[in-house]
Amino acid sequence: MTRYLRLVRIFTGATVSAQLEYRANFIGAVLSSLGQVGVALLAIGVLFGQGSDTVGGWGFREALLVTGFFILTEGFIAVFVQPNMSRIAEAIRTGSMDFTLLKPVDAQFSVSTRYLNVLRVPDILIGLGLIVYAASALTITLGGVLIAAVLYLSALTIVYCIWLALSTTAFWFVKTQNVAELFNGVFGAARFPVTAFPVPVRFALTFVVPIALITTVPAQAMTGRLSPALAVASPLVALALFAVTRWFWLRAVASYTSASS
Repeated sequence: MTRYLRLVRIFTGATVSAQLEYRANFIGAVLSSLGQVGVALLAIGVLFGQGSDTVGGWGFREALLVTGFFILTEGFIAVFVQPNMSRIAEAIRTGSMDFTLLKPVDAQFSVSTRYLNVLRVPDILIGLGLIVYAASALTITLGGVLIAAVLYLSALTIVYCIWLALSTTAFWFVKTQNVAELFNGVFGAARFPVTAFPVPVRFALTFVVPIALITTVPAQAMTGRLSPALAVASPLVALALFAVTRWFWLRAVASYTSASS
């Protein structure tokens, strides 16, 4: 593990330095983050702008908690996940994946931790701030916060597994530029409480594409409205997805014949 952490520092150090060379890059990233937050808040404002105090059984501050988890997750994706997953297809196309597979480090670990986009860290900070702001007007217990933290770790695992599974298809299809758009198009629904949707959509967002487990379930845990079934389902889904994704990755690597073959 110490060797892995040392390699992560080596891989990411140069990337971080390059991103911070120009102040305009950071300013532009902050403005982009604020713009995305504005869109998310506008959407939740429109949802509650119809004269109703609750939507799907959620009050405004409670729904704002879900939006906070949504923005926090978008920050996690932008900082840690997308910079790495988006390079898998390019590595396969150019043949640089050969060198990754030859290194004495687990290839999945290597392709998942090599790059960071520190310019999107403001997304994470804004998401955390919005969660704290929304929770300040609600009755939140320490137990609820701890359960929410555990379930959110499961949620991040689910996000990572979905991205890795979609990116791994590049071993067969090479060009997967639309992966980000495919995920973001579905993930956009996570900015709202899942109970705000009709029952068929609610079922799909919980059991088909587990978007509800990423934002709604942690928010339910914090507000004390989480059912025991969902509390157990979230980590089980995360573990199952990780196992399946790991198997899928190993199978993809086994079928890889390099760009020169």
